[in-house]
Amino acid sequence: MRGAANAAAAAATAAAEARTADLVAGPGGVMTDEVGVVTGDLTLKTELAGDTVTLRVQYKDADEWYVVTGGTTKLQHPADLDAVHAVALALLNRPEG
Repeated sequence: MRGAANAAAAAATAAAEARTADLVAGPGGVMTDEVGVVTGDLTLKTELAGDTVTLRVQYKDADEWYVVTGGTTKLQHPADLDAVHAVALALLNRPEG
């Protein structure tokens, strides 16, 4: 039973795990599934639920989050979340165009 409880706790922790960072979208903005292109000052959230990572963006300080088009994949290991977040941020953050 203890193993099952530990596994459930680990799954709950992984489900809630996320990284965020502010960015400035480059020319052409960031394409999202819900509203199309978003531009300007944004916040990126790289969210891990189970073994699935999803990239989301929002206008800085807004309430709504939008899924980045093509921004969902499976991770082999939860520890990869930091690397995925760093790469996504490096690709999307283009303050100088």
